[in-house]
Amino acid sequence: MLDQGLPRQSRLRTPKDFAVLSRGSKRVVGSYFQIRHTPGTQEKARLGLAVSRRVSGRAVQRNRIKRQVRESFRRHRIFLPSMDILVIARQGAAERDNTSLHAELESLFDRLTRLKPSR
Repeated sequence: MLDQGLPRQSRLRTPKDFAVLSRGSKRVVGSYFQIRHTPGTQEKARLGLAVSRRVSGRAVQRNRIKRQVRESFRRHRIFLPSMDILVIARQGAAERDNTSLHAELESLFDRLTRLKPSR
C-alpha cells in the first residue's frame, strides 16, 4: 500500500529551499496557480506552498487551497521527476470551488510529469 501522507523529506522547509526557487527556477502557469520548479536535491519531488492573504483574507479559504494542493501533489508525487516545486496560489483561487482547483492542479502536475529531469 502506498504511503498517502506527506513526510518531512517531501516538503520544502527551510528559507534556503524557497530562495533557490525564487531565483533560478522555471515556471508553469495556470489561471489559479503558478508553479516554480528546479531540479531536485533529493531523490523524489518536494513541495512548497505559498498562499498569501492577497488570495483570501480568510484563513479557512487559504487552508482549503493548501489542502487541495497537497492532495494533488500526493497523487502525482510518484510520477514526478526529482524536482523542488513551489506552488503559488494566484488571486481568484479562493473564489473557485474544489473541483476547479483540483482540475487545474491535475493539469499543471501532468505537465511537470512530462518534463525531462535536467541537472
